[in-house]
Parts: sequence; C-alpha cells; structure tokens
Amino acid sequence: MSNDNNPNPLSIETELARQLHDADPLFGSAAPPIYQTSTHTFPTWDSLSDAFDDRANTPFYGRQLNPTVKLTEEAIAKMSGADKARLFGSGMGAVSAALLTCLKHGDHVITVDGVYGPATKFMGVWLPEKLGVTTTFLKMGSVDEVRAALTERTRVIYLETPTSSHLNLQDIRAIAGLVADRDIKIIVDNSWATPLRQRTLDLGAHLEVHSASKYMAGHSDLIAGVVLGDTEIMARLSSTESELLGSRLSPLEAWLLLRGLRTLPLRLDAHERNGLKVAQWLEAHPKVARVRFPGLESHPQYELAKRQMSGLSSLFYVTLASNDLDAVKRFFDTLTLFGRGVSWGGHESLIFAPAISAIREQTPERFEAMGVAISDMRLAIGLEDPDDLIRDLDNALAAL
Repeated sequence: MSNDNNPNPLSIETELARQLHDADPLFGSAAPPIYQTSTHTFPTWDSLSDAFDDRANTPFYGRQLNPTVKLTEEAIAKMSGADKARLFGSGMGAVSAALLTCLKHGDHVITVDGVYGPATKFMGVWLPEKLGVTTTFLKMGSVDEVRAALTERTRVIYLETPTSSHLNLQDIRAIAGLVADRDIKIIVDNSWATPLRQRTLDLGAHLEVHSASKYMAGHSDLIAGVVLGDTEIMARLSSTESELLGSRLSPLEAWLLLRGLRTLPLRLDAHERNGLKVAQWLEAHPKVARVRFPGLESHPQYELAKRQMSGLSSLFYVTLASNDLDAVKRFFDTLTLFGRGVSWGGHESLIFAPAISAIREQTPERFEAMGVAISDMRLAIGLEDPDDLIRDLDNALAAL
C-alpha cells in the first residue's frame, strides 16, 4: 500500500476522495474521463513491443487493460492494502478466475456450506465435471474440522466470511496459520464487510474477491467483480485467467464503480447504523423467531466478528415465527418500502426469501445442508430512515 512508509498516512476517506485528483492532466476535470476505446496506438515499433511485454500495466487493447479500468483498480487496491486489483465483468467472473488461477486437474478444494449459490455450484458441480477438481463442504465451526478435511491434493481453502447465507463467519487468521507451511491458497469473498470493515489479506488470505456490484458500487446500477492480491499471484492471474477468459469490466462500468468508491466510507457507516437499529428492533418482536446478524450479541460468533472485523454492513437474516407459506407470503407482499428482489448493498432496502432461489441453484444435498426454511428472510437495509423501515416491518408482521 502506498502509505506504508509514510509517517503521516492519509485516512482511507481522504485517499478515496483524492485518488482522482490528477486523473485528467489535460483539463483538470474533477471526475476522470471515460476512455471508451477498444484499442490504443503507439508511435513506434519499440513502444508497441514494450506494451506487449507489460500488458498488465500498459493499456494497448481493451480486453487486457483500459485507462479508466486501471484507475479504478488502483483505487480499490489502495483501499484494500493489496499490491494489485483486477476487475471483472461480474462477481462470478472474479470468483472463477481466482479459483482457476490456483487449481489444476485433480486438485482438492475445501469450502464452507452456505457460500454464494453460483460459487457453490461452480465448486460443487462445474469444477468436478470439467476439471476433476473435488470440493469438500464444511460447517467450518472449528479449525480442527478444516484440519481433518485436508488432503495431499488440497490446494485451495475458499472462505466467505460472513456468508451471505445465514451470516456464518470463519476464523481467517486461524485457518491461515493452519496451512502456513503448505502449498495451499486461501481465497476469501469479502463482499459483505468490504475492505473497510475486514482486512482479509492482513489476516492471511492470498486472494480476496468481491462482488463489486454490492457496497463498493452502492447504486444498484452495475455488475462488477474484483480480485485482490500480491504482485506475484496477481501477475499470474492477469496473464492467464483474466486475459484468456475475457471477463473484463467495461470503461463505463469502471467509471461508475469509481464514483461509488468515493462515498463508500460514508454509505457504509449509514448502512451499519441503519442495519443495527432495524436488527435490534426485529430481535425483540414476538413474531420473529431469530435474527442472525454479527452485530448482535445473540450471534454465536459475535466475539469472532468483533475480533476479525472493525465494523458491520447491513445484510442479515430473519427467521419468522411462522412456517405457514400463506402467512409468510402475506408478510412478504405487505411491505411497501422494501423492494422484493435479489442482490444487496445498494441505496435501497431489499427483501428476499432464500428458499425461492436456493433449491434452483443448489443440489438437493447442498440445499438441505444450508438449512434454508420458508420462514427465512434476507434483509438488506438501505439508506432510508430506519424508523420508516421499522414502521413498514411492523405493519407487515401484523399481517403474519
């Protein structure tokens, strides 16, 4: 990170606000230009030849690198404490590239039950069928469980902490210590917490992945993913999976993401305040059986959350007191301030019933292992007044 040797390092808020200050040397625009181009030209043979030798850092063709995309990658790397960042056209583009960079035919992956549905399918179905890579899914309640699952072929431990399904945490530092002397890479999906709340690379992860569509972008208007890591492994990813699979982010979406990063610290503070207030209210409601949120003392991994993260976001799970489908639907349909849909991390509050998609995205065995019930609701608390959201929830719960 650029400020590691600076005796007076700037705060991340200042870094993100000032990152773009000199992005337009021609006209001094406060917002950087969008380099909407597929190709770049060079004045001489030698300069073009040099660009081929440095494809990871020199824009010459849009699939490899674009100046707007590069600027956004630099901002995310600075925010995360990573040497390098690589943007992709989706979160799954980032997840699959990170995994494939670390795996070959016949390898073994250990992961946790309840990771993002398409990532579960990629590891549990696609990798075995296409590459002969096997995956072991664990509850991962202890390091001993991980130790017992290790084999000579294990090359990746894939974590998502907290999981976007049921908000389970994994102890990154303890797991990293377990495999420190082995040829095993730890990949962590950090979309829920963002690097502002959880520094996975400092805790021992080798690669960090994000759905940048969520809190990083924050406006529900783009699809993007990012991989973060050190120079060596990112150079390998950039020259192979990134370049050959071609899932690169467009300049316009990179520009929109860059805009979102400027306000990420402010938005995340508001998400945390609003999410905690709504979660605490729901936990006390008689028609709510359970609220699963790492910011509540009732969460079984509350102490790990305090130790591993510096703060919270606003996605959590609610289990209603009724399993009657008609009653659950009435609650769901009565809400007026919550959009009914997938995703999270935008300015708006959303509600989703995981049972709607889980049975479609998972094998029956994985669905059962996740423990998804009709009464489970996933709430993403946005930037509205939390008191308005509470009144809306109170009205919907009265219909349950």
